[in-house]
Amino acid sequence: MKLLAGKTALIFGIANKRSIAWGIAQAFHRHGAQLGFSYAGPALERRVRPLAESLGVTFVEPCDVSSDEEIARVAEKAEQVFGGVDILVHSIGFANRDELQGPYYNTSREGFHLAMDISVYSFTALARAFQPLLRPGGALLTLTYYGGDKVAPNYNVMGVAKAALEASTRYLAYDFGPQNVRVNAISAGPIRTLAAAGVGGFKAMYKQFVDFAPLQQEITIDDVGNTAVYLCSDMAAKTTGEVVFVDCGYNILAVPAPREMLGR
Repeated sequence: MKLLAGKTALIFGIANKRSIAWGIAQAFHRHGAQLGFSYAGPALERRVRPLAESLGVTFVEPCDVSSDEEIARVAEKAEQVFGGVDILVHSIGFANRDELQGPYYNTSREGFHLAMDISVYSFTALARAFQPLLRPGGALLTLTYYGGDKVAPNYNVMGVAKAALEASTRYLAYDFGPQNVRVNAISAGPIRTLAAAGVGGFKAMYKQFVDFAPLQQEITIDDVGNTAVYLCSDMAAKTTGEVVFVDCGYNILAVPAPREMLGR
């Protein structure tokens, strides 16, 4: 059963084969969606185009999401090629590497503005530009992380950005409701992506995650992709404004601790 047959999905934020966005793209492809990709700039093109070709995707456009003109250009091109859009995926986040280590209070004003613009406002900007193209029954989806709810050391300004992104998800869900377009977010557990590599101490946290999480398993981009299919399909027709965790239950814990320490 192909849950996305007949639907057109645009995915913003593919960087390489380890990207969560790539896991979503593969899952969408398996479920019959017509796909379009957007990537951040020329440096990523050589990685993204072969991935697109492997799925038969021909709509592959660069987009600097800090530019309203760039976003408008991609929206116009999408309208010309597809006519309308059913699904838009925002898998974009960025902060300067030196903002992701040490105390949060050392965040620079410039770094704060940059993280909020690229990681948060871009979702709103994309929603606004594509609003006229979104078909009834459609879905917007973004990617967040538990560091927006609780403190994740060294996640710093990205944690603040994810909190703002989750709030944006709820406000957009309210705005798009009368259009019968749903807006949700997936909060994925730690995955070895290009973005995660920039967070100080990520490797140590990643190694401990399996010991702490209730399911005691790693999270993969395929796991996130499968949940994305559900949220963007008619199976989730009455679900909007939600943050859905794909983290093996880690978010339910009050005190993460290895089971052997507790005699379990």
